[in-house]
Amino acid sequence: MTTTTAIQIRVNDKPVEIPADDTTLSTLLTQLAMPLDATAVALNDEIVARSAWDATVLSTGDRIALFQAIAGG
Repeated sequence: MTTTTAIQIRVNDKPVEIPADDTTLSTLLTQLAMPLDATAVALNDEIVARSAWDATVLSTGDRIALFQAIAGG
């Protein structure tokens, strides 16, 4: 029997459990069905460039804030 280890993070102030096996920001955003071209991400109060999402591995206790562009004026 194999058990999958998970870690706790917070996404927009809500607790989320994700696999502990090197989950990246890109993977998380895909799992959350976020529109990648219209989303900005802050990790632990620091904006993360879109070019770094694939290389940014999440850890226990990370705080992610997601922002979506909204059309209008």
